[in-house]
Amino acid sequence: MFKNVSELIELAETEGIPISEVMIRQEVKETDKPREEIFAEMGRNLDVMEKAVEEGLEGVESRSGLTGGDAVLLRKYMEEHESLSGNLILDVISKAVATNEVNAAMGTICATPTAGSAGCVPGVLFGLKPRLNPTRDQMIRFLFTSGAFGQVIANNASISGAAGGCQAEVGSAAGMASAAAVELAGGTPQQSAEAMAITLKNMLGLVCDPVAGLVEVPCVKRNAMGSSQAIVSADMSLAGVTSRIPCDEVIGAMFKIGQSMSPALKETGEGGLAATPTGRELAKKVFGPALGSE
Repeated sequence: MFKNVSELIELAETEGIPISEVMIRQEVKETDKPREEIFAEMGRNLDVMEKAVEEGLEGVESRSGLTGGDAVLLRKYMEEHESLSGNLILDVISKAVATNEVNAAMGTICATPTAGSAGCVPGVLFGLKPRLNPTRDQMIRFLFTSGAFGQVIANNASISGAAGGCQAEVGSAAGMASAAAVELAGGTPQQSAEAMAITLKNMLGLVCDPVAGLVEVPCVKRNAMGSSQAIVSADMSLAGVTSRIPCDEVIGAMFKIGQSMSPALKETGEGGLAATPTGRELAKKVFGPALGSE
């Protein structure tokens, strides 16, 4: 039904429906499943996300020992101090971090669009929940909107760190969350596209450099940063700020940047933070001297 963001927006505006509805109708058409079943399936994804957030906020630690407990630290900080960035932002990022810490601890998460970037969408959604008080159906629609924009990126660029760097993973996830946040807050389809473009523009060139080859450092904290950017971009768009570069062109630029990026910066663990002295030492601790000395 749609190949790019422009077509997605045109469908929504022509039919007078939200982007989430465009995505639901496409799923019904492509899968031949009843609408109720499609909606229920996405509801189960929502349940997985909520459970992961709750588990992470209770405190988990990865088997490698590289990550864990940061979501708890953020919640404690929120309770005991007047934060610099505001409790909404901290609520969002604590829930994003919680999700990724559960992933690192081999727990169950919902890849949105990948496991390594799984914190942005639920972080933004469950962080906004106390502020916007959405119904369950609205929360499910948030996921459909995220999915619509994620589909466009996957079909026109990449959502793989190995193919396009972290801009394709956390960048995509943050953009998806930002677009969905706009719809949840009552914005227009075009404003969702603007938010997506603003988010992606500011994550272009982000490399994928996992320490010891694990989806932990710096991945968990990048989800925190991605989710915070999603919220800021959503607010900018809702305020009337637009992207001078259209969303589809931003996605095209992301694709070309990913193609030109060095293989050492695309999930190989051979460059960036993974290649720093501390990164090498951490790799040795996790897997032994052979890996850390490469």
